[in-house]
Amino acid sequence: MFDKHTISFLQELSTNNNRDWFHANKQRYEEQVRTPALEFIELMEPAIKRVSPYLDCTAKKVGGALMRVHRDTRFGNDKTPYKTNIGIHFRHVRGKDVHSPGYYLHIEPGEVYLGAGIWKPDSPHLKAIRLLIDEHPKEWRALKKKVLGNGAFSLSGDSLKTAPRGYSPEHPAIEDLRRRDFIALMQLPPEAIHDKNFHKLIGKQIKSTAPLMKFLCDANDLMF
Repeated sequence: MFDKHTISFLQELSTNNNRDWFHANKQRYEEQVRTPALEFIELMEPAIKRVSPYLDCTAKKVGGALMRVHRDTRFGNDKTPYKTNIGIHFRHVRGKDVHSPGYYLHIEPGEVYLGAGIWKPDSPHLKAIRLLIDEHPKEWRALKKKVLGNGAFSLSGDSLKTAPRGYSPEHPAIEDLRRRDFIALMQLPPEAIHDKNFHKLIGKQIKSTAPLMKFLCDANDLMF
């Protein structure tokens, strides 16, 4: 599992974000970052599958729930080659990338958070979610109360500045209809990753957000 060496490596990578340093410290990355992350994913599998059998919880170096350390530098001004965080994405099996419905765990020095939902869905999927909110406002309000009621999670992400096409600015759910992301976000204390029961904590929180995930999947005809 994650220990002080995991965080130390990420801190050092942040100040030495170049290929020469990374290759010289590749063994440390394997032992202190990738192996603990894969072990964590294996521990999470029972809890993930209890929530939904349609979530990918594969523990492997490439193509599974662990996101790659290499950054996509084709777009944007930041050309540093490596991510300085651990990203774990338990996405829906019908999805292929970060825009799939799922759960995302982010670990970096000084910040740990868990997200549940969908980030920047494409236009057809976004329209389908808005339509379901519009058609079932009571269900949407009830699941928000259930998922967000205790204050641990809050809805996060980008929103339009104005009402989306086809919806009145006076719509009772306009705040949510303007959303471009549907993510329930929970900030966790950074030291939580060192707890031997960290996987149980994450499993419990993932279960608590299942109503949101089901709603988002239902909107796009995905089994959950």
